[in-house]
Amino acid sequence: MTLTGLTKLGTDKVPPMVARGVLIDMAKHFKVASMAPGQAITPADIDAAMKAQGVQVREGDVVLLHTGYTDAKLKSDPKTWVSTQPGLTNAATVHLAKMNPMAVGADTWGLEAVPPIAGDRLFYGHVTLLKENGIYILETMNTGRLAQEGVKEFMFVLGQARIKGTVQMMINPVAMW
Repeated sequence: MTLTGLTKLGTDKVPPMVARGVLIDMAKHFKVASMAPGQAITPADIDAAMKAQGVQVREGDVVLLHTGYTDAKLKSDPKTWVSTQPGLTNAATVHLAKMNPMAVGADTWGLEAVPPIAGDRLFYGHVTLLKENGIYILETMNTGRLAQEGVKEFMFVLGQARIKGTVQMMINPVAMW
């Protein structure tokens, strides 16, 4: 790292992504329009939602989770939105990593539950996905329309900016179905 940014692991090293995308509608699984702040998603929740919704994750997929949280809270209650979120438990990130997707994302700003459940480490899913498995993380994905239209599978395309030294960036992925 230098004063101008990362020299080894910057986002300029991330390749363009073109992959099969799958949506797991966790809000639908919990029978709510929006999951609650700090509500945890466990491996059992993921498996049950996938089974009920007919979703299969294959190696190399981009997996997106719909919680409904950003659609419900960003404009109406921005203080709550920025300080809490529903999301994955540490065990759920390990579970998803075993499926070997290219990327995992959600419509939340940080992917994991905030606050975390008792015994979980805060944002340790980032370590599991990125560091231990080389799986990219996509945050604040606009999954609302996909969920509304019942889309489960789509073509995911992302060509991000090549800004040297950054660790994150604004992106504009496209889902085609």
